[in-house]
Amino acid sequence: MALDAPDGAIPEEAPRGQRALVLLDKAIGVQSALVGRNISRARQRNPDATPAQVIRTLERMYVSSLTVTGAAVGGTAAAPGVGTGVALALSAGEAFSSLELSVLFALSVAEVHGVPIDELERRRTIVMGVMLGGSGSTTITKVAERTGQHWGRQIVGRVPVETLRQINKVLGRHFVTKFGTKQGVIVLSRVTPFGIGAVIGASANAALASVAVRASRRAFGPPPASWAWETANEAPSTEEPPSLPPAR
Repeated sequence: MALDAPDGAIPEEAPRGQRALVLLDKAIGVQSALVGRNISRARQRNPDATPAQVIRTLERMYVSSLTVTGAAVGGTAAAPGVGTGVALALSAGEAFSSLELSVLFALSVAEVHGVPIDELERRRTIVMGVMLGGSGSTTITKVAERTGQHWGRQIVGRVPVETLRQINKVLGRHFVTKFGTKQGVIVLSRVTPFGIGAVIGASANAALASVAVRASRRAFGPPPASWAWETANEAPSTEEPPSLPPAR
């Protein structure tokens, strides 16, 4: 999906849309290794937390981090003495940080639900599907030619990788159209008088987080009742199941 670039660098000659997809793949590559640590952080205050409780904590962490980051950079970029070039660089850097936070959130929720994220194409589908919200789920079910709720479990975890590649080609075009344009507008809007940029940054990121949280709930459905390792460690029952009453 993305162009090859040494050491994760973004090729300057790449078209703008393609560069956006390179950034996406770079974020996926970095954040995939941090999923376990992120889930452990969500369980830190309550090691006995259920999957539902952990997912709720992951949602709060994500919304809070994204909102604070947008406000901080928006205010700093517009502070007196900060030139336009520096302001744009700060805002563009924050846009990538927001992408990384969104990637980490989507993959962490998928992991709690037990959805496979070991293959790159599956990670791409999960991340773009969650970030695109309703349009993402519509695209996934249409290209996969499957219907039903909770595409995160029913489609991403089960369809062949070749089908996911077809899905990701379509999602990639939507991703570039939506986030390439939107982030460009947000970055420019942050270079405004101090205070206004912070409000724009916070509100834009909060809206992005809300879309992703709602989309993740639709994608994966109700959280599992217990952790996969707890179910695996349960000893099989030796009791015979109760017999049915005789048929009348």
